[in-house]
Amino acid sequence: ISRGNSNMNLRELITWGLVRKEIKPGERKEFFVAEKDMWEVSKCIIRERKKRELDQIKRTIDHLAAVEGDKKDEEYQEFVTLIDDMKNLTTSADKVLNRLSMAEKNWLLKKFLKMFV
Repeated sequence: ISRGNSNMNLRELITWGLVRKEIKPGERKEFFVAEKDMWEVSKCIIRERKKRELDQIKRTIDHLAAVEGDKKDEEYQEFVTLIDDMKNLTTSADKVLNRLSMAEKNWLLKKFLKMFV
């Protein structure tokens, strides 16, 4: 692994909130600490993936929903139905991801156990 590659990846992990810089008095080197709580890691990943992927998809779908067409045209009706279905799916996914990213560790465990008990 080159220094440049490791530096870029480390900076990206810092951006995602998975790694933080730790300053040690009297040291010139940079020290980095990774998040150890897997629940916090999961929440960081959920927030970043949502921001980078789901939010972009939602904007694109909103843009496509604004496309005008002949309401009598069968292909246009199919297009509108598809866009509405995609909008409903992304809205539902957004709500679920928001709840997960704000949920406490115990809440998720209780819900998960209810599914199987």
